[in-house]
Amino acid sequence: MNKAVAGYHLLMILSAVDENFNGKEDRIIKNYLIENFPLDANLDDEMEILSNLDPSDYPVHFNNAMNAFYMDSTPEQRAHFLDFAVKLVIADKNITPKENLYLNELYNAWEENFSI
Repeated sequence: MNKAVAGYHLLMILSAVDENFNGKEDRIIKNYLIENFPLDANLDDEMEILSNLDPSDYPVHFNNAMNAFYMDSTPEQRAHFLDFAVKLVIADKNITPKENLYLNELYNAWEENFSI
């Protein structure tokens, strides 16, 4: 999984854990795709993978995507991605405990490499 695909998977799982997908979240994910995916990318395969995930599989898949993104990115790219993730989680103005858990996992895994 390359960085762009891993980021897409991370955002899609973040959007699904609260069981409430809205138009604002959709726009954030579309902006991520516009910024990070080549024009010839085929998202059908990725959407099929994600739609076949059982919610009980989210933690393992999220962790795998998080590690794939990390391995294929710079600290600046990870910080930029976290901006997308935070915007996605706060898009509905309600951060659920599950969203908070996933977002914290992402931040905690990458935080040692941020120079804030």
